[in-house]
Amino acid sequence: MTVYFNGEFVDKNDVSISPDDRGFVFGDGVYEVMRADRGRFFRMDAHVRRLRRSLREIRLDGVDLEALRGAVEQLLPRNGLDDRRAKVYLQITRGAAPRRHAFPPPSTEPTVYARASVNEPPTEKWEQGVKVILRPDQRWARCDIKSLNYLPNVLANQAAMEADAYEAVFVREGFVTEGSHSSVLAVFDGTVCAHPLTNRLLPSITRDAVLSLCRDLDIPVEETPVPAADLPEADELMVLGTTTGVMPVVQVEDWAVGDGTPGAVTRELQAAFHASEPA
Repeated sequence: MTVYFNGEFVDKNDVSISPDDRGFVFGDGVYEVMRADRGRFFRMDAHVRRLRRSLREIRLDGVDLEALRGAVEQLLPRNGLDDRRAKVYLQITRGAAPRRHAFPPPSTEPTVYARASVNEPPTEKWEQGVKVILRPDQRWARCDIKSLNYLPNVLANQAAMEADAYEAVFVREGFVTEGSHSSVLAVFDGTVCAHPLTNRLLPSITRDAVLSLCRDLDIPVEETPVPAADLPEADELMVLGTTTGVMPVVQVEDWAVGDGTPGAVTRELQAAFHASEPA
């Protein structure tokens, strides 16, 4: 596998990251996940904007994002993925420096790593729908930054796996925020309800695309927090993400969502979302 590491394309096995790297020591960095179909990326501009914002919010300078964008695009043909469905993982840390909590000297070079791999869409789950569980949202207060600090998400997703569920949905102060690796939308009486964008959840690229489709399709949208206690009354529930797409949720914990099958609004948004993807 050819990867991009600190300005060069190299074999993955030749990558060496210092144990003093602040991503390893502190989780001091950010990341993005992008997907492509036959060489064409989905909303690349939006991903780059979000990455730029994440870098700005953690005050990490010195990364040429335009050059990095070009490198990410080159990873597909270099790995024989320019005619397949693929995903790219990109991570940037504050670099290697002696361990101390404050930032290292400005001259410290960021560590930049990107790799591409095959993206197998969850076609069967899209058709049948999935189960989710609810978990307390114990994450830090800057979930709007796509940072490397993901331990609460890891623990919640592990709990979902152990419960034979696809995802763990977070609940903070009685309201649904988002999933461990996805956004969450609920449908009540034909209206799509989404938690407003705050520091408590990630500004999801897929969520933004789906809410835009709602407006195109004249599907009412309310950006208002959904009480977890109201979820059993939801007609439909879905989780969204870069590699998740528009995923119907048909079960929460031990109870069914609606009639236990993917609903009409979810199906309409699924079809419109797939039609909007790169062709």
